Amino acid sequence: MSEARKLRLGVNIDHVATIRNARGGDHPDPVRAAEIVAAVGGDGITAHLREDRRHIRDDDLKRIQDATDLPLNLEMAATGEMLKIALRHQPHAACIVPEKREERTTEGGLDAAGLHNQLAPIVTELRDAGIRVSLFIEADPRQLEAAMRLGAPVVEFHTGEYAHAHERGDGEARAVELKRIADMAALAVKNGIEPHAGHGLTFENVQPIAAIPQLAELNIGHYLVGEAIFTGLEPAIRRMRELMDEAR
Repeated sequence: MSEARKLRLGVNIDHVATIRNARGGDHPDPVRAAEIVAAVGGDGITAHLREDRRHIRDDDLKRIQDATDLPLNLEMAATGEMLKIALRHQPHAACIVPEKREERTTEGGLDAAGLHNQLAPIVTELRDAGIRVSLFIEADPRQLEAAMRLGAPVVEFHTGEYAHAHERGDGEARAVELKRIADMAALAVKNGIEPHAGHGLTFENVQPIAAIPQLAELNIGHYLVGEAIFTGLEPAIRRMRELMDEAR
């Protein structure tokens, strides 16, 4: 596998912090998880600072940045508060995601088309600050076109429906979702946008997604933290990396 075609793995460490916050205190520390990701050859750290601070906390961001040289991908809602935090911390990338207080996890992609006027000044400020902007969207032509109009250099396609179809054993729906993601990844590249993907990816379903040649990065978190309970975080990341490499 050539280096040019290597698929990057960004590891989302939110749910290490979820476990910490369930009891309070400092253990387990998401910074330690970030250090393990770096030691095992991960390509980046993803962390979502939510409005309600249900997992990652404000002080975690600087500690994560200080602990490793890996690029930090800050997932954030399109709000003034989160924009100020991003500008203060200067992460490598900021992925703008939809956020609802009542949801357990991010449900679906950002409506970049419908929220153009709200997103435009935030995207501009982030880009002017040298932060690489990503939009977490559905693999949909309308949303991709909106990302192009907004000038986002990166999109991350939501793979949740693909993952749900796999869980249900619905091969037809899974194939439809896979083709949709592959088609939109190709269209993104054609229009100068780097496509990423993530949400609900596991050892069992990652390879068809990883085999899409235009995808540059997968962001995976909850599943790896769950596997870490049984096997440890390092073996879980190594196995995911092996599966992704095999698919390429």
